[in-house]
Amino acid sequence: MSAAPQVIGVVGAGTMGSGIAQLAAQSGARTVVYDPVEGAAAAAVERARAGIVKLVDKGRLPGDAAELGARLEVASGLEALSLCELVIEAAPERLELKHELFAALSEVAPRAVLASNTSSIPITAIARGAADPSKVVGLHFFNPAPLMQLVEVIAGLQSSEASLGVARAAGEAMGRRVIDATDGPGFLVNRCNRPFGLEALRLVQERIAGVEAIDAIVRAAGFRMGPFELQDLVGIDVGFEVSQSFYELSFGEPRWRPSPLSAQKVAAGQLGRKTGQGWYAYADGTPHRASDPEAPEPGVPDGVDGPVVISGFLPVADELRALADEAGFDVRDEADGAVPWLIVECGPPDDDAPPLQGAPRLILCAEGALQALDQGGAAAGFHALPPIGLVELTRTPATAGVAATRAEAFFGGLGLPTAWVADAPGLVLGRIVAQVVNECAFAVGEGVGTAADVDAGMKLGLNYPTGPLAWADEIGLDHIVMILDGLREEYSEERYRTAPLLRRITEFHEHEHFEHDHGEP
Repeated sequence: MSAAPQVIGVVGAGTMGSGIAQLAAQSGARTVVYDPVEGAAAAAVERARAGIVKLVDKGRLPGDAAELGARLEVASGLEALSLCELVIEAAPERLELKHELFAALSEVAPRAVLASNTSSIPITAIARGAADPSKVVGLHFFNPAPLMQLVEVIAGLQSSEASLGVARAAGEAMGRRVIDATDGPGFLVNRCNRPFGLEALRLVQERIAGVEAIDAIVRAAGFRMGPFELQDLVGIDVGFEVSQSFYELSFGEPRWRPSPLSAQKVAAGQLGRKTGQGWYAYADGTPHRASDPEAPEPGVPDGVDGPVVISGFLPVADELRALADEAGFDVRDEADGAVPWLIVECGPPDDDAPPLQGAPRLILCAEGALQALDQGGAAAGFHALPPIGLVELTRTPATAGVAATRAEAFFGGLGLPTAWVADAPGLVLGRIVAQVVNECAFAVGEGVGTAADVDAGMKLGLNYPTGPLAWADEIGLDHIVMILDGLREEYSEERYRTAPLLRRITEFHEHEHFEHDHGEP
């Protein structure tokens, strides 16, 4: 195991550069900061020192703030980095600029490991500018670097194990969770998160739900922000540029095709918070969205005069049974001669069992849209993922009014809020989550990272409520694959093909889970 570097250089004194410099000083390293812009390095050092003082004052960082801050130095030129064991580049995302920097750093600090904090340019491409590409690695921090507990170490095609070891040791000394990734579009974390925004855009494009509804549904699942709020925060233009980069670097991977809705927003100059208008309007002092509604109080509503039959083997069926039983419903697996008040079908029926009938029906829209699952029938559709935070409802022109009314009453009786959306496999949350899990499975199957690192990265780097692969195990991998297969059937697009690893685990290892196969997250 490599020792943590004692002298670290940081090139680039913007927000990320100053945050990385703060972490380097906190790790105990002498930290030298350089930026060609007059006064930028000095300003970055002052910001880093102020950040250290704030953390010490709050009791979140042990030690003396003045002593820690004294480890930060301003470099008058690149030659001041000559003694560095590790130099971290945090310059603007232009390959030509990075080539110039790495060529110069190879001359002034020939023994140093050279790390790029890039989030979008392949490390292998950057390494071409260095005298020794084996000394070049990726060291990708997440913004704001002093607060986010994650760093990715990325191996370029020629990165040596010794260089990667120095980068890992530096990240660990900074108190970050270090995850490994191989070189490729978005590395590990940003790659796995691609569908979070892209599938949401597709849902709006198809009018499955509106921007505010999608964000509210996603927030109800435990996310701090919905995908459109997040796009406005980051900048729609930034996200669109990243989408174009992914698509180009992959030579047209359908899962990563950019959205024309993003292109339209960029063309209109509606870039998000920074322009005052994006998917939302940002006026001074005015909330950009309404508050999320309170969940109803659980309890059997008036007028329920029979049992609720809940069929299916998926975990969502088990959770609904438990919630309904706790709320006081008469819950059964089959009618047993009684006239049901409501039938809730969660997943494909048993081939040998007669179809459930004799009451209004609700059908889980996982393996297909309601229109496909109940052709010409009067059922309403629903979808939810364990742990259930909100239930999405849908209908067709043939849906009976009593089915829709009882659907709302049933889920309200469970203490669950509901939202009506248009018909599609997986509806909103199921579709987004299935695509995220699928992308994670592609990444793990291709050796970009481990299942454990995927889950840690998505939680620590992007504030996911839980790791997507652990969540998939809780949802049930069969459920995820049903949604993907339903989407593939509906659209006939390669965008929705199931990752080979996900298919193998589901079909050939029925009782296996991602963490069992690939290490505990």
